[in-house]
Amino acid sequence: MLSTIYDYAIIGAGGAGLHLAMAMLADAWFANKKILILDKDTKKTNDKTWSFWEKGSGKWDTIIEKSWGKGKFNTKEKSIDLELAPYLYKTLPAINFYNFARKKITEAKNIDWIQAEINTVNKSEKGIKIESKQATYIAKQVFDSRIDKAFAVEKDKYFNIQQHFKGWVIETERPVFDTTTFVMMDYQIKWQDSASFTYVLPFSPTKALVEFTLFTTDLIEYGAYDILLKKYVQDILKIDQYHITKVEYGVIPMSDYPFQKANQEGIMKIGTAGAHVKPSSGYAFKNMEKVAQKIINNLKNNRPPTNNILSKKFYFYDSLYLDVLVNHNELGESIYTDMYEKNSIQQIFKFLDEETSLWEDFKIITSFKFSPFLKALWYYLTGMRIK
Repeated sequence: MLSTIYDYAIIGAGGAGLHLAMAMLADAWFANKKILILDKDTKKTNDKTWSFWEKGSGKWDTIIEKSWGKGKFNTKEKSIDLELAPYLYKTLPAINFYNFARKKITEAKNIDWIQAEINTVNKSEKGIKIESKQATYIAKQVFDSRIDKAFAVEKDKYFNIQQHFKGWVIETERPVFDTTTFVMMDYQIKWQDSASFTYVLPFSPTKALVEFTLFTTDLIEYGAYDILLKKYVQDILKIDQYHITKVEYGVIPMSDYPFQKANQEGIMKIGTAGAHVKPSSGYAFKNMEKVAQKIINNLKNNRPPTNNILSKKFYFYDSLYLDVLVNHNELGESIYTDMYEKNSIQQIFKFLDEETSLWEDFKIITSFKFSPFLKALWYYLTGMRIK
């Protein structure tokens, strides 16, 4: 027999779910609300690393691993220095966030965090019924981070790019890294003629994350990343003696698929499942934090939690960008070179944060080569492809 009907249930204790739970904890309006968190994993391992930018100090500064005020954008022909102020670029191991959130949630009297794998989520007379292998739960409102099954069936109707990467944390005996500057993108080594680059986060003079990243429709063989990483470390960083202390690998879907169409009364998709990961960049941490606050404001003002969450304008921009990358993947380097060479990093960050005006959008968009985006726009409007 069910003894508790929760006001809110959050399925998935990842970035989106925990951001939402933490936002509820921080707002006195939710103090008397009964909240349930369900996840099949214990969230006691460091399964990913989030990086993000923000102005000055932030609420996660006590748990980040490192921050930088300077960056670089490199190609074989040029190197662009990025002076980030007033922004800082920060990196956060997921385990730090999980542990921080778990401590806060455990101390709260109105939240239950249960390890459970969910089978079904359906409407019922009492509310939204959540069934796991172990138990059944009822909630008035569910926030679900599981990607809807329809995506696997319908995704080929939309533009899809895989952001896939493999990174080594390497340590050296002698100091070789400049800890004041990270490398946002380095195109000196690429995988064939693709949208691919290396990313470097120096944690100390003798320790750094070196990560090879691709924005392509298909994955490459797992061993190919190692070949590219080794070449970058030896040929570009000029490091012969080092040892690998950690390896990370990941795949992030970048798609203009309308994930939000799976929303229904009482059930809202969040995170990747709700289209809350920026499809043109894959950056998610700060975006999911912003979405969580929008949801909080909607609930407090008796609006549907899905109200005004996504920007149609930026969804349109992202769709055009994905079209170009899908059909002209070789243009990845030139697109980003134009963006970083012709715009300030502050304006780029503001644009990627979806905070720019139409005039500011225009100035960034016109810095790109016109032809491929015009073709993408024509296809968007007419469904016909210009050769």
